[in-house]
Amino acid sequence: MEQQITLLELKKEHIENLILLAKGIKLIGVNRKMDFTAFDTSKIDQYAKEAKAIYENTPEYKEFLEKSKDWTPERDKAMEAQIMGIFARFGELRGTNPESPEAMALARELQGFITENFYACSDKTLMGLGKMYSGGGDFTESIDNTGGPGTAEFAAKAIAAATGLE
Repeated sequence: MEQQITLLELKKEHIENLILLAKGIKLIGVNRKMDFTAFDTSKIDQYAKEAKAIYENTPEYKEFLEKSKDWTPERDKAMEAQIMGIFARFGELRGTNPESPEAMALARELQGFITENFYACSDKTLMGLGKMYSGGGDFTESIDNTGGPGTAEFAAKAIAAATGLE
């Protein structure tokens, strides 16, 4: 799941750069010093290559490949929107107790979403994802941007409460 989210975020960043480039062209017109770095997909390609090298022999990766083999870019966007919608809901709860029934139910909903759409997400895997979400970096930033400051940490605590793992 970590790799899929990162890949989706990279694709999103790439599309946002293309949109900014197009808006810039529309606003100021074309000039001879155009910056075409927005069209560079090397970061996305490199990340996908690294993720495959590390995880290609795991059952989860194989299951993900099977489930995603017919996905379109629109499906990628839909998956990203749905999972970020779950994090937005964590954000709505972040001022409450992460051990509340609502927060733990949302953690289980996240687990079900991952299992249904990506790969079988055990409690141990979910707990690992929770640690990754709150561990800083791009994941934490993206989740906090969606649900508000502290959402990633709240989600991790709700996951820990739901799974009973640490």
